[in-house]
Amino acid sequence: MKAVLCRHYGPPESLQVEDIEWPKAEKNKLVIEVKACGVNFPDTLIIQGKYQFKPVFPFSPGGEVAGVVCEVGEGITHLKPGDNVFSLTGWGGFAEGVLADGYRSFPMPPGMDHQTAASLMYTYGTSYHALKDRALLQTGETLLVLGAAGGVGLAAVTLGKIMGAKVIAAASTDEKLALCHEYGADETINYSSQDLRERIKEITGGKGIDVIYDPVGGSLAEPALRSMSWRGRYLVIGFAAGPIPSLPLNLPLLKGCSVVGVFWGAFAERQPEDNFRNVQELIGFWQDGRLKPHIHATYSLDHAADALNEMLGRRVMGKVLVVPE
Repeated sequence: MKAVLCRHYGPPESLQVEDIEWPKAEKNKLVIEVKACGVNFPDTLIIQGKYQFKPVFPFSPGGEVAGVVCEVGEGITHLKPGDNVFSLTGWGGFAEGVLADGYRSFPMPPGMDHQTAASLMYTYGTSYHALKDRALLQTGETLLVLGAAGGVGLAAVTLGKIMGAKVIAAASTDEKLALCHEYGADETINYSSQDLRERIKEITGGKGIDVIYDPVGGSLAEPALRSMSWRGRYLVIGFAAGPIPSLPLNLPLLKGCSVVGVFWGAFAERQPEDNFRNVQELIGFWQDGRLKPHIHATYSLDHAADALNEMLGRRVMGKVLVVPE
């Protein structure tokens, strides 16, 4: 089978497409023929050795796949060959086939296509865990989403509206903000041309933000934190801007607010039953038409590096997929 391989740490251009052996099922694991693989920011980090997990070389990036079950190992009873499935693989998804854990693999609901299924887990799973489990977002609260047109950002905009919040989307271009409006944002901030803090004061009447969802970091972090309301919750999702910010800890003290870390991958592994419940709720949102991933573009295995560079360049709006030919 064809696979995109990382043989040493480096930029996307260092990846190679090669023919390798198909994986074989193992105890509590299954083999999936990949029909679509979501591209996520951790994929850009794992190939550079900058992620929490460091697979043994050679490996394929791609932690979120949808496809058809080819073979199941001993101990797997909820899936069988021929089933349509989506799975959290961690890595390995930029390939025609992948070995996946049974407890991280779920049957696709009737009517869902593979590209939608491969767009559901990382972005919506992260954002739902963040807003529901970590922020305890309540109806009527104000949610500010930074990097709001990206994969996790747009998911947070959608889920914030589903959960009854007033959603403020912040992004770097008017084109991105127009997409956020389509997905339910009540207000927008272009932080390339507008002052973030002043615009927040204007929108909230000086009250500030109840929940901040920040997958960007960098220079936006401190002004966002300074814009929190009393007992607000600042969600640390990631650092797409590059630099990890150093925040003045007197601000949480003065505002009585919380800075809350969100590591959805660890949550899914440590609390699989809670994660499964969240996934089922997300499927319900999709089934009743309230959740629809925005597919920015699809790429073949031969052009997977282009997909990763789009992600690194922060040009992606919504979701990018690798679709094996």
